[in-house]
Amino acid sequence: MALKFELVTPEKLYRSDDVYMVVVPGTEGDFGVLEGHSPMMSTLRSDAALEIYASQGATPEKLTIAGGFAEVNEKGLTVLAERVVEAA
Repeated sequence: MALKFELVTPEKLYRSDDVYMVVVPGTEGDFGVLEGHSPMMSTLRSDAALEIYASQGATPEKLTIAGGFAEVNEKGLTVLAERVVEAA
C-alpha cells in the first residue's frame, strides 16, 4: 500500500505520486506521513526541505519549498507550497 502524495504550487501541479512516506517541514516541527495517517493540517516553514521516500528504506528525494500548507486526509497528503525553490 502507498501514500497518495500531491505537491501543488500556484502555477501547477508539481508532483502527483504514490510514495512510501513524506517528511513535512511543519512550523511546529517536522512530521512524517505514512498511508493511514490521522487527518491534520499544518503550515510549512519557508526554505525547508520536503523529504520524499519512494519506498521503505530508500534514500529520500529532497525538495526545498517556500512556505505553504499541508493537509493529510483519508485520500492522502497534499502539500500546497508557495513555490518549489530547488532540489536540496
